[in-house]
Amino acid sequence: MPQPPKVGAFGLAPMTRPKAKRRCLAVVLAAGEGRRMYSQRPKVLHDLAGRSLLAHTLAAVEAAGADGIAIVVAPGQDEIVGAAKRAAPAAQIFVQSAPLGTAHAVLAAQPAFASFDDILVAFADTPLVMPQTFAKLREALAEAAVAVLGFEAADPQGYGRLILDKGELTEIREDKDLSESQRGLTLCNGGLMAICGAQGPGLLESIGKANAQGEYYLTDIVAKARARGLKVAIVAAQEEEVLGINDRRQLAAAEAVLQGRLRDNAMAAGVTLLDPRRVYLSFDTQFGRDVVVEPDVFFGPGVKVGDGATIRAFSHLLGAEVGAGAIVGPFARLRPGTVLGESVHVGNFVEVKAASLGAGVKANHLAYIGDATIGPGANIGAGAITCNYDGFTKFQTNIGEGAFIGVNAALVAPVSIGAGAYIGSGSVITKDVAADALAVARPRQIEKPFWAKAFRAKHRK
Repeated sequence: MPQPPKVGAFGLAPMTRPKAKRRCLAVVLAAGEGRRMYSQRPKVLHDLAGRSLLAHTLAAVEAAGADGIAIVVAPGQDEIVGAAKRAAPAAQIFVQSAPLGTAHAVLAAQPAFASFDDILVAFADTPLVMPQTFAKLREALAEAAVAVLGFEAADPQGYGRLILDKGELTEIREDKDLSESQRGLTLCNGGLMAICGAQGPGLLESIGKANAQGEYYLTDIVAKARARGLKVAIVAAQEEEVLGINDRRQLAAAEAVLQGRLRDNAMAAGVTLLDPRRVYLSFDTQFGRDVVVEPDVFFGPGVKVGDGATIRAFSHLLGAEVGAGAIVGPFARLRPGTVLGESVHVGNFVEVKAASLGAGVKANHLAYIGDATIGPGANIGAGAITCNYDGFTKFQTNIGEGAFIGVNAALVAPVSIGAGAYIGSGSVITKDVAADALAVARPRQIEKPFWAKAFRAKHRK
């Protein structure tokens, strides 16, 4: 089967670097407290589509061709440092000693500047910026000392504005610092920028506490560059790309944007989503061609779906691989470690965990399969379960090719069922069963004539 196309947050191969081969350092600011999230978890570690805000930003700058990454955190943010190292092991970590503004945060990474020609500034709480946009910021440095990301805002209130004079950017002014005549401007600051490495340190160090809040604003770099006669460029972005996340409502809004991208990428790659708005995808969901996904399906991280598979309504998949032509659901749950072979049927109210199901296996309803290997063509009856856990240890169940597991059978692991064997309905199997054998493990049926009639008569008195 051809390798399924990857459907991720961006759907892009890594961007090529600028023709000049200039080395670029991406400085990712991750020091914000995020008090408005009302969470014990740092803001930048909240998830979008199964990946943290920080990890989305790191993936984007890497895809844009950044040669190095510096991550700036606040003191004591060990949780963020650990997450950053997992997402980008080669990244350098720097600590901003005090929350004195964005320019002060960028300067915290100054020891890394010397090895790079350009500096790309990104924010971990602005995770929707596309790699192409980061690449355009870099490319703009071919003719400018500073490149600023701008966008036209439907409602500019709260955003810094890009102040132009005869079409040239002269300064970025924060919303709190605007004059009354400037409040109607809609060209806004997206926050991100690229700075020519030769000019960067001097420009950053020249920023003083000239704003109303008494902080070192990165935005002041525009006026400083213009004062030195240096060119400043504007790179345009869509408003949704620069959506910053400070509370749960903005997190939900960003999730909606990202899900829209993921769904569009999936459909462009040959996936049928019967009702796209009712399918939840993760950043790394992979689909083959001609996959059909019904409404109300959740794909957690680490899911691969092969060509021609069908995922029916109300199914939940996480860390699972679905083979070509397989049918999952409705109301199925695939947990991490699940591998379904070609043409497997996993039906309603079936749960599979850490199990491999060979080609053509059928488990059509009301079954639990955990820590198991099932050979091709086996049939798992309704209510059948693998009893894989004794409260301390997980044990393995092996079911051979073509075996038939009857209704309400309990297979107490560790146990092996031979190829072609039959397990009688209602059996509790505690010992291995040979190939092609019939195993029945249940009490004999006892019948007491007229017992039910006498029972009812007694209670009616």
